[in-house]
Amino acid sequence: MVSTQSELYTNQLVLSGTVCKPPKYSQSPAGIAHCIFVLEHKSMQIEADLNRNSYVRIQVVASGQQFRTQLEHLCVGQTLQVRGFLNRHENRSGLSQLVLHAQHIERIN
Repeated sequence: MVSTQSELYTNQLVLSGTVCKPPKYSQSPAGIAHCIFVLEHKSMQIEADLNRNSYVRIQVVASGQQFRTQLEHLCVGQTLQVRGFLNRHENRSGLSQLVLHAQHIERIN
């Protein structure tokens, strides 16, 4: 059996945090609904047997009909767990950033 490159590499991230910027809703020319928001994560992690503060802000892109109703009333301050894959996006000025493309989103109370 021959493996493809996509079968050899794993790209999955699970991150929980709080929505820290108002979501933006749009639709592609192909009719695909998009919700873009920023997730802020703060936690204490163990590294080399020492406590380390972890702080992450990452843009999340949720695309497709399955997220349209789920994220319709998304607002700043809501806590979510997002599972998806990382992808590089380049903005208009040519700067690149990592973006989390959501495959599953769960609200945390």
